[in-house]
Amino acid sequence: MPAAQPDLPWLGRPHTVSAPKRRSPAAVIGVCLGAVAVLVLGLVAIVALNSDNTPLATPNLRDVPTSEDLPSQLPPGGAGAPASASSSTPSTELSTPSPTGPQKVLKLADHPILQDPNAGLQNRVCTLPPWQSTQDGAEAFFTAASKCLDAAWGPFLEAYHLPFTPPALHFPTGASFETECGTIQVGIATAAYYCENNLYVPFRGLQTDQYGNNPGVYLALFAHEYGHHVQEVAGLMDAAWQKIYEAGQNSPAGLEMSRRKELQAQCFSGMFLGAHVDQGGTISRDMYNKAWNDQETRGDNTSRSHDHGTNAHYASWWRAGATSNRIADCNTFAAPSSEVS
Repeated sequence: MPAAQPDLPWLGRPHTVSAPKRRSPAAVIGVCLGAVAVLVLGLVAIVALNSDNTPLATPNLRDVPTSEDLPSQLPPGGAGAPASASSSTPSTELSTPSPTGPQKVLKLADHPILQDPNAGLQNRVCTLPPWQSTQDGAEAFFTAASKCLDAAWGPFLEAYHLPFTPPALHFPTGASFETECGTIQVGIATAAYYCENNLYVPFRGLQTDQYGNNPGVYLALFAHEYGHHVQEVAGLMDAAWQKIYEAGQNSPAGLEMSRRKELQAQCFSGMFLGAHVDQGGTISRDMYNKAWNDQETRGDNTSRSHDHGTNAHYASWWRAGATSNRIADCNTFAAPSSEVS
């Protein structure tokens, strides 16, 4: 079903300029006499300054802030925690230039993209090459998949005046790889990884010896990581990480916020496959069904962690997105704690 086009609000506000006040004739004469006196004193001051080569002072223009005056940026928002983060809160007292063009919206449950109950991804054709369990075959498959994901999510995000750009793809071949979020070890928990507008797919982490020729499983995994890019572009990622840092990454509140973030990416993955299955491309009903069943094998019960959600919730949020293709159904940040455990 085509995505509903949101009514975009007017984001700016016109400047108002007060009219100058009128002055009486007597006041004008007084001002003129005062100006003459100031001029004479000013000439004396300039002569004195020039006599000892003292430079004139630069006025402190607070309405043109320097780099030191600008508020700190939010910490990077990746699927994995960045190596370090600033805990400073941006000041609201500085007069900074108004942003122009598409901007992220740093909100969670009340984010604009999550409010329309009828908004979803357009049903589109996605054509992927046949899956081959090789490094080159995986690169070809995921490169084509990324184009389909760009075509699905790009127009949706741009309709909300959000700054969409496709993520950069990387296919690491070693036992670990470097990201802005730190050094990532390839293993069962890193079949794919997202950090700061970069999507990494190490072939060695896909466990092709276990999953074999199951492109639906790999596609759902890839669409989950791309879901983190959707969060990044929208501003959901930065807002979520801000809450995680405030609470502490390993605190109960921090872990719950991490689960909300991950389960939303699950729902976004389901939306993508649900919008593209049986549309005439290569995302077949068999791929969809296998991805549907595979979700029960993933989650904290399998990984023995507490930051992604139980296997049951991992499956239920993916299926919610796949079944309805409604982004409002992916509002994990508004869900009760019992649904994101």
